[in-house]
Amino acid sequence: MGSQMVTAGPGGAGIADGPGRPAGGRVAWPVRAGVVPPLADGFSGRPETEPGVRAALVPGAVVVLAPQQPGTEGAGDWLGPCGKTQLAAFLAESLWRSGKLDLLIWITASSRAAVLGGFAEAAAATMGTEPGDAEPAVARLAGWLAETSRPWMVVLDDLSDAAYLDGLWPAGPAGRLLITSRNPGIIGTDRALVLPVGVFSPREALSYLMGRLTVDPDQRIGAIDLVDDLGCEPLALAQASAVIAGSALSCREYRDYFTRRRDRLAQTTYSKLSAAQVTWTLSVEQAERLSPDGAAKLQLALGSLLDGHGIPGALFTTSAACGYLAGGSAGRAAEPKGAWSAILVLDQAGLLTIDTGPARTVRISAVVQATVRAALPREVLHQAARAAADALLEIWPGEEPVPSVAAGLRASAASLQRAAGELLWAGGCHPLLLRAGRSLDAAYLTGPAMAYWQELAQAGERLLGPGHPDTITIHDHLARSYLAAGQAANAVSLFQRVLAGLGRSRQPDPAAIAATQVNLGRALVAAGQTGDAVTILGQAMAAFEHLNGPDGMETLRARDELAAACQAAGQGDDAIRLYRRTLADRERTEGAQHPDTVLTRQRLADAYLAEGRIKDALSQYKRALADMERVLGADHVDTITARRHLAGAYHAAGRMSAALQCYEQACADSERVLGPDHPETLARRIDLAHTYYAVGRLTDARSVLTDTVARCERVLPPGDPLTLKATESLANIAGG
Repeated sequence: MGSQMVTAGPGGAGIADGPGRPAGGRVAWPVRAGVVPPLADGFSGRPETEPGVRAALVPGAVVVLAPQQPGTEGAGDWLGPCGKTQLAAFLAESLWRSGKLDLLIWITASSRAAVLGGFAEAAAATMGTEPGDAEPAVARLAGWLAETSRPWMVVLDDLSDAAYLDGLWPAGPAGRLLITSRNPGIIGTDRALVLPVGVFSPREALSYLMGRLTVDPDQRIGAIDLVDDLGCEPLALAQASAVIAGSALSCREYRDYFTRRRDRLAQTTYSKLSAAQVTWTLSVEQAERLSPDGAAKLQLALGSLLDGHGIPGALFTTSAACGYLAGGSAGRAAEPKGAWSAILVLDQAGLLTIDTGPARTVRISAVVQATVRAALPREVLHQAARAAADALLEIWPGEEPVPSVAAGLRASAASLQRAAGELLWAGGCHPLLLRAGRSLDAAYLTGPAMAYWQELAQAGERLLGPGHPDTITIHDHLARSYLAAGQAANAVSLFQRVLAGLGRSRQPDPAAIAATQVNLGRALVAAGQTGDAVTILGQAMAAFEHLNGPDGMETLRARDELAAACQAAGQGDDAIRLYRRTLADRERTEGAQHPDTVLTRQRLADAYLAEGRIKDALSQYKRALADMERVLGADHVDTITARRHLAGAYHAAGRMSAALQCYEQACADSERVLGPDHPETLARRIDLAHTYYAVGRLTDARSVLTDTVARCERVLPPGDPLTLKATESLANIAGG
């Protein structure tokens, strides 16, 4: 965790009454998490709709914005885009700017992973959570939201499944929860107030249209009649106004085109069309006129496969996208400038919107995307899908980007998977599918990651076969996700399967086999099969020594894992011997103060302590603490942990005064850096209470534990092991 100082912001004086604080500083209130979509050009505040929503959105309220049921049979989803997201964004920004919110969380709720990741980002921003499983951090955030007096607002945009909120429901007397959804019944009416958002009122529609046509006032001629013909539909108005603004047409002239097209289409369908179904066709024709080489049409096909809530603009100018355009006979658009010009054409035709700002995020209505996909021939769909996958991979950084960016990339990858299906498995698993899974792993979204790898493994076995190298790679990732989720037995079984598959390869890779043996060894230790773990890790260490030499990086890591397995198996002397050897090698190759060297030193100290060699343990713990203070600083979480280990060694040695001093300092440091309600701080308080009890300070021990139990019950989920430990400790001390 970084140590950058964070100062208090305009919304408050720090985190004294908050859930915690980022490591090394204070929360700068007010806090925002997630990206609120910018308001579109010509946005109308909907004066006949917005006040009712604002009045309902009081502290403690849960409000759902959903489209009214289509009044015209056969109109389908074309009436769904009614401006729910824009209205939610307007309300959120309005409350934020007025200073009525200390915390604003915006989440595009397209999946369980997106919801969990969004709340995890908010937890990190407000509590400085350590890397680890996201769900405990989110549970802490939910506990704080339920108790805090700080005003907060959570927006869950385009929620499609209420199950995404299982165990994550944000509630509290100081909070506002605003949900937008295409399904009016997504949340039971006993939990939420559902406010239908329909078409614009005539006044709202006219105001919107006039706001879009400001360059040439003559284009407004016939605006009232056009609004009436378009039925005040937001999507139809957006498409029509874009075409008019980007041409020499007036509203009256566009209305003539619209009327003729509507009458012609009515002859080919048995149901009445919504206005947007007609304006859509005129927008497509406008794009084709402005882009006769077909580049705009190809870019629209590409965008229809990705997450329309926000596609990075850079994707459309990648080498993959340019190659796709050139291959589609759009030769003039085979360079980034020409490729982006095609996106501008689509914006001018009202088929998508481009956010202002450096990211140039592209947004496309879901109904437009669905219509485009339905019209794509399979060959064109295949080409667009491969290009989209290659382009996504091209813009995906090697190192995991900030949470909101990573969530957007994962959402586009998921959208592409749904649209392309088996097309991304032609010739093997497309690397994008692996990158998306690794992103879930890197975000510590343990449950969603495991579910993702399970689904991918099933597809790999079905489409490629269980022995295909890509399937084996997927199984390896799934096994790691099992291990991260605490399912050690499943991890052991699958790692063994991966190992067998690697061994059957035509050209076995010794390094890959050894790396899998290390992972299998870790899983065996977690499963309690320590004897087998020692055996397999010994083989891995020998293999790496042969491949990389006795002091190669992989060799040292394997030796550390073997030492840990030996210690778990009760072979303390062997563990000490291995740790000492690794420590000497690391000091020689990496330096005495390298983080890996210090970590090995601390593990050696742990092994000494476990074997009762307390003097040796104290010596190594002191050296490790001194090195961490020098390299990382006194406020780094690893330094605080090292001090706690030293305190435990002092306690074991009977040096209670030194132990108490270390525990008190570790506890104070943890409160200052992580916050008084952070799980690490709560755990340190329990250690401190036990030490107070050991030196006869019973009143202090009871006081600390009583306060700790109260904090645990307030901020941790029910049944949390830390709460149980604190409660049991208090009962034992009270009984004693």
